[in-house]
Amino acid sequence: MTREHYIPFNKEFLLEQQIAAFAEDKQKADDFKKLFEIIEHYYHYESFNLNRNLKQNYALYDPDLSEREREGFIDKSDFSIFKNTLLTVLERGNYYRISEETLKEAFQESDLIGLNLTIDFNAFKDYELYARGHHKAKEKIKKYFFWKKEVEIEYYDRVLIYLNYSDADYLAAKKVKLGKMPIDPGSIALKIFKRVPKNDLETIFPNAVPKMSFKDKMLLWVPGVFGGISLLSAKVIPALLNMYEAYQTGETIDLLNSKTSLNQGLIALGILAAYCFRQYNNFINKKIRYSKTLSDSLYFKNLGNNSGAFYSLLNSSEEEALKETILAYTFLHESPVSLTAEELDSQIESWFALNLKTELDFDVNDALMKLKSIGLGIENDGKWQVVSLKEALIKIDELWDNVFEYNQK
Repeated sequence: MTREHYIPFNKEFLLEQQIAAFAEDKQKADDFKKLFEIIEHYYHYESFNLNRNLKQNYALYDPDLSEREREGFIDKSDFSIFKNTLLTVLERGNYYRISEETLKEAFQESDLIGLNLTIDFNAFKDYELYARGHHKAKEKIKKYFFWKKEVEIEYYDRVLIYLNYSDADYLAAKKVKLGKMPIDPGSIALKIFKRVPKNDLETIFPNAVPKMSFKDKMLLWVPGVFGGISLLSAKVIPALLNMYEAYQTGETIDLLNSKTSLNQGLIALGILAAYCFRQYNNFINKKIRYSKTLSDSLYFKNLGNNSGAFYSLLNSSEEEALKETILAYTFLHESPVSLTAEELDSQIESWFALNLKTELDFDVNDALMKLKSIGLGIENDGKWQVVSLKEALIKIDELWDNVFEYNQK
């Protein structure tokens, strides 16, 4: 996987790491904490407005609302505003869209369940998956009988699935079966999961149905059909025909040989049936493992559904914004000279690699635009610097004072 903008450390940890730069000056350290406490509240206010915007424009498509409740938002919810705002929140939270190529690979491969799944994509007008953060872990998977093999599996730390369901008329025309899934046509479903295997992404689709792979079918039907025909034609049918012919003509039959031949044929058929049953049972066991994986995903890995997912997304976007601001301000503040965006980017990424053993792609342009928007960053001929801590506190206070302008004349 490529490097991400996502910073895999919480804001409190990063804040303490940066405060170390002011360890010898307690007043500076206190001012630094105070500055970012106020900035955090300001970003929280921004998140509040984004949340209100999302809920307002999502309500018409929210499957958790009753039909009567949704009718009240017919002229109030705007799909394009909702989608654009959602993408803004995802970008702020350093989520990225999972490509169609990655999805196709996941549909063809399986790390954990070893089962092919079929998904009726006619159910959706549109579907998208977004991920943030990744790691690798060793897992033991069953290969043959009782033999287990340890493999390295790639996981996404967070995955958002966006499902825009087709309208009722389209679903009826395509004969789409939604099963017992409690979702209304035309709704938009949102779900956030944690720790999702990269090659098992299809398991988080709600309408994924297990199917036998070509290999499973071959192992089941080829021995069953050809073995059964061979045994019937070579053993069972000839023995029965000989016994029937002797009975018709009244001739004496070699009962011992006929019974032996018949018994051998029936025993062989029984063994073949047991083999076929075992192959089918293997498939059933895979379905059971898939059901457990799905259950774990819904119960243990699910972090939010529909409008409830907004809080998780906004919390992560708010934290990412604060972390980027903390890092950009501190490095510029401590630099004796102004820095270009490339120089700042290199310093921050090198600091992560050296001190935290982490490779990431710091979104320096976004961080600098945040500093500039709140009045802390200054650009001059492509070089950046920040205002002093004392001046920064004054500017942030002014920013807050202008948030609510109730005393306008």
